[in-house]
Amino acid sequence: MTERADPAAPLPLVVLGGYLGAGKTTLLNHLLRHADGRRIAVLVNDFGAINIDAELIEGQDGQTLSLAGGCVCCTFGADLVGTLAGLAQRTPRPDIAVIELSGVALPAAVMRTARLAPGIAVQGCVVLADATDIGRLAADPYVGDTVRQQLADADLLLLTKTDLLGDHEAARGEAGHALSGLAPQARLIARPAVEVPVEVLLDWPVPTAVSGDEGVASAALWSVPRPMTHPGAASTASTLAFASASTLVPGRVDVEGLARALADPAAGVLRAKGLLQDADGQGRLLQLVGPRWQLTPAVVQAPGRLVTIGRAGQWTSSQLEHLVRQARVPAP
Repeated sequence: MTERADPAAPLPLVVLGGYLGAGKTTLLNHLLRHADGRRIAVLVNDFGAINIDAELIEGQDGQTLSLAGGCVCCTFGADLVGTLAGLAQRTPRPDIAVIELSGVALPAAVMRTARLAPGIAVQGCVVLADATDIGRLAADPYVGDTVRQQLADADLLLLTKTDLLGDHEAARGEAGHALSGLAPQARLIARPAVEVPVEVLLDWPVPTAVSGDEGVASAALWSVPRPMTHPGAASTASTLAFASASTLVPGRVDVEGLARALADPAAGVLRAKGLLQDADGQGRLLQLVGPRWQLTPAVVQAPGRLVTIGRAGQWTSSQLEHLVRQARVPAP
């Protein structure tokens, strides 16, 4: 069970995009089934355009669906800013909001609009791509422009339906080749939507305690079956598993420098969240999705804390410790 969100902090928002049939609704139902106490608010243009599993729906009140575990689904129509502002003021407030876009929507445009909403912090964009069809769609003379723009907007790119490719190396190579260069800034995850640990995609609380000595990172590993290799991916990337590393961060740190280091593609970090003291002793909440990061004011009770998720074999606890040590600044 997760901790409740800080009501004074901005409400984190993740945008979920991808072309028709990529698996967005499958992923959304997976997130709702594994919310583990998180209150997730799902925003859609129209209930008729989304197929939330019936057993997750507890009731409907006007333009809002009550979902299992305190989650909620609401429509926003033409007033996305107003709907988001209302969610930020809702009691009890959600822990995170997820916008599921239509299959032809452009994520960047929606994120620009969402940033206008008071009390909202746009975390990033997760775009899904069907591994069995993305090559054809990206080259299609009618829909290719839309598909390529969706991919270019991604912070995390989820290549779905890899289980349908089996052992056909040519098909897997074609899918990887289609994505190479189309989303150069995105972190790539290649696996069926229901096999992705939800912590990679959703916000999660910074732990109140970390096992081990102060400042020493602890790690966990999620093994994920059906590895997939493809041209164009970072040579050190591993699609076999995800590694989670967390640490206590006593004292002050250069939070912007630390954020930039975590966002470096060479690090292999997919997600990060931290409550840290900056060089001036002010509390900062660090949120990172793929290459995108942001800092917002926060109340930090010493020591600071940092949680990260990256690629197993590329991101390790020792790397996290090293980056934190480099970011330390002396107290006045």
